[in-house]
Amino acid sequence: MFSAIDWVLRNLADVFSYALTALIRWILMLLNINTSLLESEHYKGAANFFFYDTMKIFLMLIVIIFIVSIIRSFFPPERTKKLLGEGKAQGFIGNILAALLGIVTPFCSCSAVPVFIGFVESGIPLGITFSFLISSPMVNEVALVMLWGLFGWKIALLYIATGVTVAIIAGILIGKLHMEKYVEDYVYNIKMGEAEIEKLTWKQRVIDAWQYVLEILKKIWLYVIIGIAIGGIMHGWAPAGMLAKYAGKNNPFAVFIAVLIGVPLYSNAAGTIPIVSELTRMGMPMGTALAFMMSVTALSLPEMILLRRVLKPKLLGVFIGIMSITIIIIGYLFNIVLA
Repeated sequence: MFSAIDWVLRNLADVFSYALTALIRWILMLLNINTSLLESEHYKGAANFFFYDTMKIFLMLIVIIFIVSIIRSFFPPERTKKLLGEGKAQGFIGNILAALLGIVTPFCSCSAVPVFIGFVESGIPLGITFSFLISSPMVNEVALVMLWGLFGWKIALLYIATGVTVAIIAGILIGKLHMEKYVEDYVYNIKMGEAEIEKLTWKQRVIDAWQYVLEILKKIWLYVIIGIAIGGIMHGWAPAGMLAKYAGKNNPFAVFIAVLIGVPLYSNAAGTIPIVSELTRMGMPMGTALAFMMSVTALSLPEMILLRRVLKPKLLGVFIGIMSITIIIIGYLFNIVLA
């Protein structure tokens, strides 16, 4: 079945590439501009890469986001808060549970503050709260689809395992530092109350899942196309192994530099992963690529700005520092393991 779908996508990519080339050639001829570029293997490779990967990624996004949305309908934030609260999940087990629940709980940067306040108000320990806040935006369905489509299922699962590991380790470290006094004082005085968990029928779950698919696609379609377009240009013109000298395994600072670049960079998985896919083809080791992706998705600038409303600068700085160091260590580790 998958091979049949792949055959259809590749043939469609050939048709669309041919049609685009014909259109561009006609326009260039009208403008009396040389069309020799359209005959080059660089252009043909870039055009085919763009159409094939765009169709494949959007198809996977629709299917997997729909399935994940159905699963997430059983784990609304209110249920997650109940599972982690009231002393039910403590210590190391609490961090693991929070990181795993973060994968299946709907969450985005815009909801960072209310989720954090709700968890603290429920008595969930600070370290466990951070394990959830780290895991949920970093290990999301968009990242899973993009990685699966461009790197294969093994790297996609590796990224998920790595993201959960980072969330667990960072949450444990923050919990051990006992930094509750560095949460803004007003957070402890807020009483949010208990929201009733809505019981959904299967029809409602399917309708909500499809609406969520459309909502996500509206938000990321442009990022996906731009990312794949840049990746296509790199695929067509940048030679394989080009980055090996500068960001390869022989550069001991490659992971460190990748994370330093990724932390302040505001992007998302949809726009970043197609480019990173081509960077690995050009010689960037997989550990360095994973570290860069995690630093971009887990430490996004909008989320840090929002978290500053509930965290004092010292705790926010410790959070960013622990996350960055953990990601760097994992990047070097995977560079060794996947060498």
